[in-house]
Amino acid sequence: MTDPRIQFAHRFDHVSGSAIREIFKVIAQPGMISFAGGNPSQDALPDETVSALAVQVLRDHGKQILQYGATEGYPSFVESLKPYVEKIAGAPVPAVLPVTGSTQAMDLLCKALIDPGDAILVENPSFLGNLQCMKLYQANLVPVESDGLGILTDDLEEKIRRYHPKMLYIIPTFQNPTGKTLPLERRKKVAELAEQYGMIVAEDDPYRDLRYEGDPLPAIKSFDRSGHVMFLGSFSKIISPGLRVGFIAGDADIVRKCTVGKQSTDVHTANLNQAIVDQYLRQNLLPDHIRRICEGYGKKMKLMQDQLSRFPGDVRYTRPEGGLFIWAELPEGINAVDMLQEAIARKVAYVPGTHFCVDGGHLNTIRLNFSNSTEEQIVEGMSILREIIGSKIK
Repeated sequence: MTDPRIQFAHRFDHVSGSAIREIFKVIAQPGMISFAGGNPSQDALPDETVSALAVQVLRDHGKQILQYGATEGYPSFVESLKPYVEKIAGAPVPAVLPVTGSTQAMDLLCKALIDPGDAILVENPSFLGNLQCMKLYQANLVPVESDGLGILTDDLEEKIRRYHPKMLYIIPTFQNPTGKTLPLERRKKVAELAEQYGMIVAEDDPYRDLRYEGDPLPAIKSFDRSGHVMFLGSFSKIISPGLRVGFIAGDADIVRKCTVGKQSTDVHTANLNQAIVDQYLRQNLLPDHIRRICEGYGKKMKLMQDQLSRFPGDVRYTRPEGGLFIWAELPEGINAVDMLQEAIARKVAYVPGTHFCVDGGHLNTIRLNFSNSTEEQIVEGMSILREIIGSKIK
């Protein structure tokens, strides 16, 4: 817009476009090896099953599916979704709301709870897309200190006392971007602090089923005795991101506010997509599908970690037990933002870690995704990154 009389809303003053989406523009180049996105493997997308289910539900309920639906969700899906959520959350949930990807769940929570200037505590680094969402609602983002296992609950409590936050946003299992998993005792403490201080916890758990080793941990929601934990999830990573089906579950009053907010956003999540996921749950198709994709993902994760172990200099990296990401810290003095252009020129893409950090900086960090590449591409792409990094070490 060149007309100076037209002014954008101030909520955009400190928000730029997603760095990941910008990088996606170069990923489409022929021959590009991408460690940048969070896409499932092409082999993990169940196109034939989804096609058969779509035919089935349209044949049986086509008129209802093709008509406008309730904002509260496609009735059959709401019925199957609630016990599914209660099982993975490890707790009863008073209400569930199907949403258009768990990203919309965060948007609706912010719409329902956040006024400009309200404090939200966040992991640092944290998921870029939801950091962007919180900034658009003009929240004051306050980073909580972490170690190799996730946020430190002593610092969390100190920040709660200092900033009186409305909400904590946390990805406790195979965190995006680091792959870290919050230990059991810290999960309990987060729920206790939420009740003690009257703070809402947005527990975002889209990766929990993508476990390749170790034992699963109970959700933070399972320790919630006061209704302060809202549980967010998605079928994007375990069925299809293109279906855009997620959910928010927890306190009925908060879910109701989110429902009202959704009415003016997209009216309702697509009925057909909800009906397909409903059949996944009703026909118990998820367990076998998840087992199959986890086997392949686990091999890729270990292969990328093996490649990282061969990197020169003091390259440190996380060793997750699941999820889609590995976080790497390069030797001091290497700027991953500047290095990206060199990597792209050699047909390799990644996301510089600084984009996930609330306070910027951390220029020597990168997020690597292993799920969307073949094993051959992982070896080739990591070899190129190893050469580039090696050339910068004096």
